[in-house]
Amino acid sequence: MATPHLDVRYVAHLARLELKPEEEERFGAQLTEILDYFEQLKSVDVSGVEPMAHALPRVNVTRPDVVRPSLAPLEALQNAPAQANGLFQVPKIIE
Repeated sequence: MATPHLDVRYVAHLARLELKPEEEERFGAQLTEILDYFEQLKSVDVSGVEPMAHALPRVNVTRPDVVRPSLAPLEALQNAPAQANGLFQVPKIIE
């Protein structure tokens, strides 16, 4: 595993952050504490714990899919800024 000092520099580079040496040291120490805590968590026996994606149950909150009549073509095109042959006309965007 890389040293926290190098990890801090690498992450700062990716985030386009310019850190002072004392900030690198402080963040490196904090990163070391976080990584040490993860090492402690690895020692916990979770063999009887069921895996989950969320801490709380999630439900789908979308409305039911119901078939309904759609707009007539002329009604859909009535506010179109440009139309041709019963279709919407859009500007060409390929250069």
